[in-house]
Amino acid sequence: MSLRNPPIAHSAKQTDFGGWEMPVEFDSIRTEHAAVRDAVGKFDVSHMGELTVSGPDATRLLQRLTTNDVTDLDPGEGQYAALTNDEGVMLDDTVVYRLPDSESEQYLFIPNAGHDEEIHDWALEHRQQWGLDATVTNRTEEYAMIAVQGPDAPELLGAQTDLDLSELSRFEIAAGSVADVQSLVARTGYTGERGFELLCPWDAGETVWSALDCQPCGLGARDTLRLEMGFLLSGQDFDPEDNPRNPYEAGIGFTVKLDTEFLGRDALEGVDVEGPNEKLVGLVMHERGVPRHGYTVETADGEAIGAVTSGTMSPTLDEPIALAYLPREYVGTNRTVRIVVRGEPKKARITTTPFLS
Repeated sequence: MSLRNPPIAHSAKQTDFGGWEMPVEFDSIRTEHAAVRDAVGKFDVSHMGELTVSGPDATRLLQRLTTNDVTDLDPGEGQYAALTNDEGVMLDDTVVYRLPDSESEQYLFIPNAGHDEEIHDWALEHRQQWGLDATVTNRTEEYAMIAVQGPDAPELLGAQTDLDLSELSRFEIAAGSVADVQSLVARTGYTGERGFELLCPWDAGETVWSALDCQPCGLGARDTLRLEMGFLLSGQDFDPEDNPRNPYEAGIGFTVKLDTEFLGRDALEGVDVEGPNEKLVGLVMHERGVPRHGYTVETADGEAIGAVTSGTMSPTLDEPIALAYLPREYVGTNRTVRIVVRGEPKKARITTTPFLS
C-alpha cells in the first residue's frame, strides 16, 4: 500500500506515520524542540484528518458521536472530545469546531492521522442507523494543515494575517487571510505553548508554509513536546484493539458530559461512579536510560503492574519521562517503581502530568 504524501515538499528525514510520509526531523529533535519552547517553530500536520458535518441534524449527530457537549459551541468555538464505542472505549480523540461565519450549523472535526476514512465511515453508519439528516464529508486531502507553535507564534503569524490574533481565545477558530491565502486559523496546538493551527487549501500549503519564516519541525519534536505536557497520542497511549481505554483511565474525563446522550454514555456513567481501575500517570526515571513503549513497570519487589505507553528523554528537563497505566492505588502517591529498560530495572517516581509546570 503506497503512502499518502502531504501537500508540502520537505527536504527532511521522512517516516511513515499513520499511512503518511511525514518529516521526522529537519535539523535535530533537540534544536526543533528548543525553538518551540523558546521562540517559534512550524509543523506540517497535514496528515491529521478533517471531516465536515452539515445539515439540519449536524448538531444531533456530533452530539451522539462525541463525549463533550456540542450544543455549547457558538460559531467560531471548538472543544476537545473523545469518540467512544458502546462500551465506552476510546476510538480516537478529536477537536470539534463549529465553523465561523455560518448561518447554518456546520462543523469541522479532526480525527488523528490515518483515522479519517474509518471515522468517516463510522459516522455515516451511525447517521444511517439513527435516521439523521446530516452530510459528513472527508476533506482530509482538501486541506493543508500547519501548526505554528511557541511564545513568538502570535508575532510571527500576526505579520502574515489580516486577523487580530489577540481576539482569538483558546479553542476558537476564525476565517481570514494568511499569506494572502483564505484560511481557517484556530487557537490550538499540541505542544503546551502559545500557538495556532492553520487550515488552507491543499494546493496553497507551500505558499503558507514558506511565508512563515521560522524553524521547521518534524514529528520527533512534536512527540517530545506533547509528551512533556502529558498529551495523548492516539494508537500509542490508547488503541481500541491493542490497548482499549476509556476517557477516565486516559485522564481526559473532563471531556465526558454525562448529561448528553452519546455512544458509550451508560458504560462511562458506571466508571464515573466507581472510578477507573487503572489510570494514566507520569513517570520520571532517576537512572540512566530511556523508557520506551512497551517497557514493563514493576514494584520494588519485581511485580509487574503496568507498561510504558510513551517515553522519551525530555529535552527541557533533561530527564527520562514516560506515561503508563497503573492500578489506581498508585495514582498520586509519589511512590517509587521500576521501569525495566533492556532487562534492567531502573528507579522511577510516579508523578502527575504535565511534567512541565
